[in-house]
Amino acid sequence: MTERPVVKRTARAVLLDGDHLILIKRTKPGVEPYWVTPGGGVEAEDSTVVEALHREIDEELGAKITDVVPCFVDTVEHIPEGGGVAGVKVQHFFVCRLASMDPALRHGPEIEEPCGEYEIVRVPFSRVGIAAVHLVPLSLRHYLDGNIEGVRALQATDLG
Repeated sequence: MTERPVVKRTARAVLLDGDHLILIKRTKPGVEPYWVTPGGGVEAEDSTVVEALHREIDEELGAKITDVVPCFVDTVEHIPEGGGVAGVKVQHFFVCRLASMDPALRHGPEIEEPCGEYEIVRVPFSRVGIAAVHLVPLSLRHYLDGNIEGVRALQATDLG
């Protein structure tokens, strides 16, 4: 089997604040609203994927996070806009806790030159809460639906 080239990597947060999951509601002209986990692309200046996660959380939420633990990886076909090498995008999801957040400190391209709206929302971190929103990617929605307890266990103090 031929391996596909990884042409993009992202770092995304399954961000817990008590019994709630913090998401971003995306509203774009002509597209039904959908919800995503905060995060984004790993850039050349990021020394690690986790460093990219911290940068993205600061940009998109004006937030700081703690207790960062890998929880899920999603691989999807990716064809860059405007051409370029086709391959796959690998999305690294990390469960983490919200330490602080001040939306007034948000910055970066999503805030300065938005394509639609980026609304910070809290949904109950439960099967009902997750089912109440159109969470993408679908693979993450399925993973969380089947692993609420396991994701919470990744934040246990005795994990090591």
